[in-house]
Amino acid sequence: MRSSLALVLSLLLLTACHNKAAPTPVDQPRLPANVRMQDVTLQSSALGRPMPYRAILPSAIPSGQELPVVYLLHGGGGNFRDWSNYSDIARFSVEGLILVMPEGESSYYVNAADRPKDRFENYIVEDLIADVESRFPVAGGRANRAIVGVSMGGFGAVTLAMKHPDRFAFVGGLSSAIDVPSRPFSLKRISQYRGHAQIFGPWGSQTRKANDPYVLVEKSEPSKVPYLYLICGEQEGLLPANRRFATLLQKYHFNYEFHEGNGGHDWNQWNRRLPELLQALRQHFLNQVKLNS
Repeated sequence: MRSSLALVLSLLLLTACHNKAAPTPVDQPRLPANVRMQDVTLQSSALGRPMPYRAILPSAIPSGQELPVVYLLHGGGGNFRDWSNYSDIARFSVEGLILVMPEGESSYYVNAADRPKDRFENYIVEDLIADVESRFPVAGGRANRAIVGVSMGGFGAVTLAMKHPDRFAFVGGLSSAIDVPSRPFSLKRISQYRGHAQIFGPWGSQTRKANDPYVLVEKSEPSKVPYLYLICGEQEGLLPANRRFATLLQKYHFNYEFHEGNGGHDWNQWNRRLPELLQALRQHFLNQVKLNS
C-alpha cells in the first residue's frame, strides 16, 4: 500500500514538473552610452506570421542624416537577442551604424524545401529590409547594406549575399556552417540530417544545390558579389569546410579575406574578433561614410 502511494505521488510530482512553464530566457543586452535599442514586431508576408527583430542605433542622429545598416544573423539554437546579449557589437553603433538583428529560428535563412511557411530568404531580403528602411533613418541601396552572421547565421549571410548580390556590399561569416547542404548522410546525425532535408531538400536535389555555397561560387560573377570577410577558429570542426570554401573563392578570383586563429565555436571567439570585423567594414563597406572614431 505504501509503495503504491509513493508511486502515485511520484507520478503526480513528475507531471507537475512537466507542466511547469519553461523559464523565460534572460535578456541582458550590452548597451553602451549613446545608443538606443528598439524591439520591433513585423508582420511578414513571406512567413505569414509576426516576426521580431531588434535594432540598435545611435541615440542622437541629426535630422535628415541617414546611416548604413548591418544585418546580424544569429546561429542555430539562438535567437534575435543573441548578438546584443553575448557580444559587444552595440558599441560599434556609436560610430555611425544601425544594427539589425532578425529572428531566424532554425531556418538557415533559406526558403525551406518542405516547409511552405518557412520562406526565410524572402523574409530577409524583402520584408525585413523594407520594414527597416521605412522605420529607421537608413541610407537605402546596396552600398549602405552589410550582412554578418555566426555559425548558421554565417551560412545565411554568405548564401543570401551570393544569391542577392544587388542587396549587400559586404558580407561577414564567422565560423560559418558553410557545408551544411553538402554534408553526407550519417547514422550518428540522423535527426540533424532529417531536419536539413526538410530545409534543403533530398540529397542531390536542385533545391539543395541552389543553396550550396560551394555551388554558388562556381555560378556567381565574382565582380558582382559583395566583399567576403570570413573567419574560423583553429579548434573548430568547421575549419576544413571553411578552408575549402576559401580555396574556391581564390580559384575563381572573388574579393575576399579568410582568417584562422585560436578559438572554438563560441561567442568568446566571435566577440574577440569583432574589432577585426569592424576594421574590414571600415575598409570595404564604409569608405563613403565618415565615422566618428
